[in-house]
Amino acid sequence: MEKKDIYEHLAKIYLDVSSQKKKKSNTKRNAYKKVVFASVFFIFALSFVLFISSPRKNAFNSEIALVLAPDPVKINFHFNPAKKETYTINLNNLDLDRFKALAFSLKKTNYKDSISLRIEFINAFKEKSEIYLKDIPASWRDFKINFSEFKSISDWSDMISLIVAVEEWNTREKKGVVYVDNIRLLKGGG
Repeated sequence: MEKKDIYEHLAKIYLDVSSQKKKKSNTKRNAYKKVVFASVFFIFALSFVLFISSPRKNAFNSEIALVLAPDPVKINFHFNPAKKETYTINLNNLDLDRFKALAFSLKKTNYKDSISLRIEFINAFKEKSEIYLKDIPASWRDFKINFSEFKSISDWSDMISLIVAVEEWNTREKKGVVYVDNIRLLKGGG
């Protein structure tokens, strides 16, 4: 064998090995790309299925119509000399005919206290209607009150105010705090 033949033979062996390494690295890279693509596709598909089948999504879109107070409201009562503490939302003659319920979250700070909360609507014709929520919990709890429970309001088309009140005769302790959060009007009752 001549020197030239030896070089050609070694070059052929080297080039064959190099092309096999490239094929292996390309194969590994392609397999990695396929795994990443399949993972991303699976995550998006699962997210889509969960979003479509989520009952909260449908409830959120169909029920929440108007948020009156998105931030927590702190009703800090101290009945010396006051007889009640109120939080009033001015509704500015808002037409509530298309709404069916009032919803909000509540909690008290003193778990030993027994507190009842008065919820009152007033319309432009000076019609007032109130209901009482008894035993406000010490941890956040959602409440939903249908407008039909406010019996003395005959016309919801011209509303003046919504009042949340803590009254001295509806608490065991003479001071404390009640939080009201996410006050909203809902299109759907129930």
